[in-house]
Amino acid sequence: MRATARALTAVLLLAVACGPPISVHRVAPRTVTRELASSALNSNRPSLFSAGVLYRWSLTDRFASDPEGTLAALREKVLAGTGGSNAVFALAELSFKHADDSHKREYYLAAALYAWAFLFPHGADDAPAPLDPRARIAADLYNRGLTRGFVSPDGTHVDLESGRFPLPGGQTLVVDLPPGNLTWSNRELVGFIPVAELAVKGLGVRYRQPGIGAPLAAELRPIDPAQYEKDYVTATTLAVTAVLRVDDARRQLAAPTVDATMEIYSATDTRAIVVDDRTVPLEVEPSAVLAYGLSRSKMWDWELKAFLLGDLFGRETKPTLALVQPYRRGRIPVVFVHGTASSPGRWADMLNVLSNSRHLRGRFQYWFFFYESGNPIPYSAMHLRETLEQAVHRLDPDGTDPALQQMVVIGHSQGGLLTKMTAVDSGDRIWRALSSRPLDRLSVSDGTRSLLEHTMFVRPLPFVRRLVYISTPHHGSYVAAYSLSQWVSSFARLPRSMLEAASDVFRGNPDALAWDPEHPKIGSVYGMTPGSPFIEALAALPTAPGVVAHSIIPVTGDLPPEGEGDGVVKYQSAHVDGVESEQVVPRSGHSVQGNPAAIEEVRRILAEHADQVCRTLDVACEQPPGLRAPAVENGDSR
Repeated sequence: MRATARALTAVLLLAVACGPPISVHRVAPRTVTRELASSALNSNRPSLFSAGVLYRWSLTDRFASDPEGTLAALREKVLAGTGGSNAVFALAELSFKHADDSHKREYYLAAALYAWAFLFPHGADDAPAPLDPRARIAADLYNRGLTRGFVSPDGTHVDLESGRFPLPGGQTLVVDLPPGNLTWSNRELVGFIPVAELAVKGLGVRYRQPGIGAPLAAELRPIDPAQYEKDYVTATTLAVTAVLRVDDARRQLAAPTVDATMEIYSATDTRAIVVDDRTVPLEVEPSAVLAYGLSRSKMWDWELKAFLLGDLFGRETKPTLALVQPYRRGRIPVVFVHGTASSPGRWADMLNVLSNSRHLRGRFQYWFFFYESGNPIPYSAMHLRETLEQAVHRLDPDGTDPALQQMVVIGHSQGGLLTKMTAVDSGDRIWRALSSRPLDRLSVSDGTRSLLEHTMFVRPLPFVRRLVYISTPHHGSYVAAYSLSQWVSSFARLPRSMLEAASDVFRGNPDALAWDPEHPKIGSVYGMTPGSPFIEALAALPTAPGVVAHSIIPVTGDLPPEGEGDGVVKYQSAHVDGVESEQVVPRSGHSVQGNPAAIEEVRRILAEHADQVCRTLDVACEQPPGLRAPAVENGDSR
């Protein structure tokens, strides 16, 4: 029996010893996908591609204990011509991993150099195929290696400069940054922030164009302090992409010095570059740059101050008209007009989507009007008209740009009323609603008569062609009628010129105006009160011939919208006859300008407008060549 047992045991042991050394077991697909997609960029171990290269040359264990020696040995394989593109890719990823572990700048720069050499072999026949997953990994290794390789000592920004920088193995990277690369629209580019490292909150979608280069936010410093007076550009940050171009990188891997050129591209002007006769998209992070700039903006402090302080807030403290980029001939202006106690910042979601919409990019330019929203509506509308007239004349003094004559004005809430007043011919109808006596029969000074004429007698701007009303109280806002709203508005300081004009009228014509001379209610809240003479007179005015209007109306409930409201304006007040389209957005509050449905409707309207202008005037037809990029962006960027 014992002999039998021993024999049986021996047989079992032999069976185990001779069993298959390889096995599989089923796991969730997500687990396998995670393992296949793992790399030094998102884990603490290299990708399967680089692991295979280490295995081939028996370097797996050595890399764990002697990474720098391993990288040197692998580099020798490449220089000897035995490593090929597989080894070049591995050098890029393994250099990046060692840089992350050791925080040595030279290995970040080496990662960027090897990644570029892998992606752009300059005539070699081993360039990665379009669907090779290593291509995307290599691009990210290059982008992040570049960012970390030129990081400032305190780690807060990226120092882009010419100079000589050490590389592993005794090599030197010689970088040439032409001075002209550090200017844009008569502004210096300084303080480069790596936006790919920023978490973004507050925007509905984050757009990213995958490509080559380090995406950065450049701070803008005007070279000429009076530059705003010339171009209206108030942006403090600019989305740029830094590219370290290494010509014939494979050959330079063996040289003691590696010559490279630092190129900086503005995302507003260039979205793709040419490398080795290939069009390559640039890595761009426009949403992150937008969020970064808005997070540091002072405009959020302006909203309530401007409502309460009016003209005392001081027009020198903020711009009346703001452009996010310099005027571009052949692009149609879209002017955004905010609502009460608001600011241009409230258009952030809409700007984010529209400016990243490929069908619109290069066809429009986006302008923002800021005003003291407690002021009388006719007074604010006068400033809007005057501001736009001045801008069109300043930017195109000879009147040779047909795109400027196809302007679109989009207004939210009170801003919608100002928007309408760019495209109506009021005659004396607004004035007759407020006064029982014709203006030319009033006993007033010439200054008062001129101000009243400019605010109450409105003519359409000849270059405004399309209007979009959003949450607009054409027949007033029921919230404006609340006693609390009127009490708050009583603290708003009215423009001195308007108060002096009212006083002038009352002195010589005590019974001429429909206002109490002791307590003149002429601010914006009173103007938007349902039944006010002004709001009813404006509502009765038709849009000027040749101007197309659209309405976007939110309601907090479901459809149909009759009897519903948005918390500030009833549907019946926002509804207006004669518009080309009316989009009702259910289950939405008054601030609908960030709602995806409202944004999509504006995008549709703008696309239709641009197509029409293209057909009739042959302008604003397509994006310029420099903005074309064969890339897919996050979100639907049609």
